[in-house]
Amino acid sequence: MASAKKQTQVRLDENALEAGKAAARARGLDFNKYVERLIIEDTTGARAAGMAAAQRLIHEHGAFLDDLEQELDAPYTTSQPGVAA
Repeated sequence: MASAKKQTQVRLDENALEAGKAAARARGLDFNKYVERLIIEDTTGARAAGMAAAQRLIHEHGAFLDDLEQELDAPYTTSQPGVAA
């Protein structure tokens, strides 16, 4: 059973509001759901856990990821005949 929603009002700087709306659209969320998720992630530790997991991934596999990035970028960094540098 879903809990009842409570309405609240928040005052945001225009730039922060537009950035938040753009981020919500990019995630396919309405702005209210986006803000709700941010609050839940921040207050439950989900964001911190995700950041810690990402840091472990980078620490454990950083060299592989660097090599992969260089390999994927190689076609774009080598000079091609007829293309000015």
